Amino acid sequence: MKETTEIKEIIQLQKKIVPEIQDILERRYNILKNIYVMQPIGRRGLSNKLSIGERIIRGEVEVLKNQNLVEVSKVGMSLTNEGKHVVESLQEFIYILHDIDNMEERLEKKLGITKVKIVPGSIENQYILSDMGKIAANITHEYIQDNTIIGVTGGTTMEAVSKGITRPTKKKNVIVVPARGGIGGRVERQSNTIAATMAKGLGCQYELLHASDTLGEQALESILKDPEIKKVTDIIKAVDILIFGIGRADEMSKRRELGTDTIKKLNERGAVAEAFGYYFNKDGEIVYEMKTVGISFKEFTKVDVAIAVAGGAKKAEAIATIAKLKKSMILVTDEVAALEILNN
Repeated sequence: MKETTEIKEIIQLQKKIVPEIQDILERRYNILKNIYVMQPIGRRGLSNKLSIGERIIRGEVEVLKNQNLVEVSKVGMSLTNEGKHVVESLQEFIYILHDIDNMEERLEKKLGITKVKIVPGSIENQYILSDMGKIAANITHEYIQDNTIIGVTGGTTMEAVSKGITRPTKKKNVIVVPARGGIGGRVERQSNTIAATMAKGLGCQYELLHASDTLGEQALESILKDPEIKKVTDIIKAVDILIFGIGRADEMSKRRELGTDTIKKLNERGAVAEAFGYYFNKDGEIVYEMKTVGISFKEFTKVDVAIAVAGGAKKAEAIATIAKLKKSMILVTDEVAALEILNN
């Protein structure tokens, strides 16, 4: 705590003497971190990712290259060992620079939930998504015990969480299951794939749920009678740790192809958030329920450890809504979403 206070005082002194230092530091840190995550990457690709002019990228990379932090080859830019060390060493400083500890405490208090972890920046940046995934993965490790059942939903953010798990658990008889059926799209973002990837990282067993969340009610009732499907759905009902994403109601209703009449009803009922097939208004009330394969709302409320991972300013209202459903929830989010919630 004393060290953090001293660093904050130094930062304030630097801002008075060299006010532009923070902008330069963060721009170069972002360039290094993005190269780290996507290496090898060309200048044009990096320019597009960061929405920074190629001429500026070229100048900044030249500075970083002269400092032996970046090396440039025919295949693109990558970090030197010294560059990697600088990125890893600067991360804690960036958190202090953005006063993340204080922001986490404020958001925990505002949402009234157990724990909030915030990554500086926006999830739209690839490395921020990766960092959120790593934090969620570390939290998951903290709560795993012998005989733990882990349930995970699908999506881009959950894919990042599965990739963030890189060390095996020492606990026995751990199993990972998809908490939901599939809804189409890229296979690597399906809950089955994510569950398998996560289990591989943990060095544990997994089960797959070979069922779609987009089936009609009659087909759904039929498939739930299948012994293999029933075996997995029974395991899902006993999940100890649930890792899930949060969606905006308008976006998820389109992804799930709910139909014009249903989308109209959602709008009329004030739906703002979606999670595990349920749509909620801003007060956290269920306004629409899909017939789906996987965890139910009642089962969600009984889960011992619920870890929500979501970011982006556009998801702020949805995040705040889902936080009302379970006060013991743990939230991993980004800075832009946190600030949007705190300022509204």
